[in-house]
Amino acid sequence: MTSVAERSIPLSIEITTKLDFSRAALPASGGGRIDLDPQSGNKRVHGGVVDLGGAALAGTAIVKGEPGRAIRIEIPSSARMTSPTGGVVTITGLRTNLVGGSRLDSTGRLNFSFGGTLVVQGHVSGTFRARIPITAQYQ
Repeated sequence: MTSVAERSIPLSIEITTKLDFSRAALPASGGGRIDLDPQSGNKRVHGGVVDLGGAALAGTAIVKGEPGRAIRIEIPSSARMTSPTGGVVTITGLRTNLVGGSRLDSTGRLNFSFGGTLVVQGHVSGTFRARIPITAQYQ
């Protein structure tokens, strides 16, 4: 006999919008941060960071799998971003807009957003990138 887990449609995650804190500068060596809320998409700048404009975007993703199944989404609490010139900044407080138990809808999809806080310290510059591992598992 085949178990339910063996018959399940494999889960897949597609990132539809990359997390983007936009453009900013740090004219002094003190530091600062940019908060990007995954629920509202609002950006708040703190400390010595100067907002240089442009749209900040919360990341968005679609999980696809077996309709109606409960799933668990896991995202790390932080990530290091690096630039080609060797600069490093950190994203802390990574989180999603999901509350409570998550479940795929009747078409086998679940859309969610994610965001966090970009922390900048010292003199760093460049275009920063990071890979943020997001996993989904059936419950």
